[in-house]
Amino acid sequence: MGQMSKRHRRLGNLHWTRGIAYAALLAWALLLLMPLYFMISLSFTEAVAFLRMPPQLIPVPGTLSNYRHVLGAYGVPRWFLNSAVVTTANTSISLLVSSFYGYIFAKKRFPGHAPLFWLLISTMMVPGQITLIPVFLMFRGFGLLNSYWALIVPGLFSAFGVFLMRQVMKPLPSELIDAARIDGCGELGIYWRIMMPLAKPGLAVLGIFTFVGSWNDFFWPLVVLSKPLMYTLPVGLPTLQQRYMDYGLAMAGATLAALPTITIFLAFQRYFLQGITVGALKG
Repeated sequence: MGQMSKRHRRLGNLHWTRGIAYAALLAWALLLLMPLYFMISLSFTEAVAFLRMPPQLIPVPGTLSNYRHVLGAYGVPRWFLNSAVVTTANTSISLLVSSFYGYIFAKKRFPGHAPLFWLLISTMMVPGQITLIPVFLMFRGFGLLNSYWALIVPGLFSAFGVFLMRQVMKPLPSELIDAARIDGCGELGIYWRIMMPLAKPGLAVLGIFTFVGSWNDFFWPLVVLSKPLMYTLPVGLPTLQQRYMDYGLAMAGATLAALPTITIFLAFQRYFLQGITVGALKG
């Protein structure tokens, strides 16, 4: 009886501990979601409602005028298109380049393999501000400012992407590669038909990181773009503000800008959660 009572007490303590942990996680999740909620709520709020005290958690009555103003403003559809073109090109090409070189560093051995890999990794320690002016002068010398090339080319190669894909592909069985070679598959076929499907979780992680980073990039487009027609969304939206701060207009623009990244994460969250710990658990 004594052992049974001790067991029940342990189970009760375990349930209490789990309950407290879940409650703490729920509170933390709600705290993190509050800025997103207020951003969406304020985007439906009329300008005069911002003067009311206390502030409204739910806008009554709501309005779509902020979204109509943002979507009807000159240049916004083109800014969406520019961001979509740059982000799609950066993400797709960066995934191909990073996965290809990750496969080489993971499964190939050649003279200077290790030093070259660590030299590549060391470039991650160089702040972007150091290379900003030389890269800008290079693009200006080639006459590529105010073009898609100036926005796409700098993001095509990622040392972090190569490192991540190398960590993803290194633990994959080399026997699959040997079997494919016996069946007459070439190196490109092995990379595309075998390694790429097996590396889907890592590709999802890298794809989401690259997409979010490219879509939200503000500083580099601000440096290389001077024509409003070539603005990306993060650069163009602040220009819609007047002399005074219209919070409803700003939040509507921020909500529209956040929709693609939220959609991408929800669509690929299964692969993202599978691959987020690959680099930490596999070496």
